[in-house]
Amino acid sequence: MPQYRAHCDARIEFVNGGSLVAEGFRLDLPGDLPPESADESVVGRLLVRHLGLALVDSIDVSNLAIVEERHRGSRGIEPAAPAADQRGRLVDLGHTIRDGLVTYPGLPEPTITPHLSRADSRSRYAPGTEFALDTITMLGNTGTYLDSPFHRYEGGTDLAGLTLETLVDQRAEVFHLTDASARGIRASVFLDRDVAGRAVLLHTGWDRHFGAPAYAHGAPFLTEDGAAYLVEQGVTLVGIDSLNIDDTESGGTRPAHSLLLDAGIHVVEHLTGLDALPPSGALFTAVPPRVVGFGTFPVRAYARVM
Repeated sequence: MPQYRAHCDARIEFVNGGSLVAEGFRLDLPGDLPPESADESVVGRLLVRHLGLALVDSIDVSNLAIVEERHRGSRGIEPAAPAADQRGRLVDLGHTIRDGLVTYPGLPEPTITPHLSRADSRSRYAPGTEFALDTITMLGNTGTYLDSPFHRYEGGTDLAGLTLETLVDQRAEVFHLTDASARGIRASVFLDRDVAGRAVLLHTGWDRHFGAPAYAHGAPFLTEDGAAYLVEQGVTLVGIDSLNIDDTESGGTRPAHSLLLDAGIHVVEHLTGLDALPPSGALFTAVPPRVVGFGTFPVRAYARVM
């Protein structure tokens, strides 16, 4: 089902004095609102509701354009009900691991070699029965992977200590940031939503460069104040479709990793396909194997769109 957003300028006057001016504001339109019905007065009322404004005297909306565009999660705008054939739809959010895959430029690539080939196995089994046993050698940081606290802290919880309750069917808040003008994702991005107890997924669109040299340079990241805010709010997990949750071009500091993992908040890096998720309502899952004394491992990340 198509989704629409309003692009406009606005000036809002208040009955007790003062005004609010917005330029180039963008606002989701409700799914049951025909786009041709979204005139200046309708959009003005939606804008007031989205901003939670009180004692409004007048609303002047100008330069209005209605654009077919994926919703970003405007507050007070109810999403359209999904089509019947989309209820419970599964969306794969991980990269495929293959021999020689480059995940993070400069780190070792996985190698896959046969331990027992099908041809060699024929002599071990009954006629017509054969198996392939393969060996994969790879860094934990391969493909789409999850960081546990042990990745950053010696005494942190390792992969074997993670509970399924924090990994499976996490209610997701997806922030679509493909048109952001800055690399750093600050705390202010999250202020309009309740993220407590949720998985926060950062859709930057940087996954389009995955496997190419461009992936390693100029990647979006979560700022220190953004990480601190998510810790304060009590999120369960933070995922990003970029090179790293931190800015790898600012030296050796890793404030987002440090803050999130110290708080027991899992980090999932190198996601892909987040454009297919709504801003709210999906259930996110990313489960690594239970490995003792290990901090990072690939996951099959996916979301269920209800």
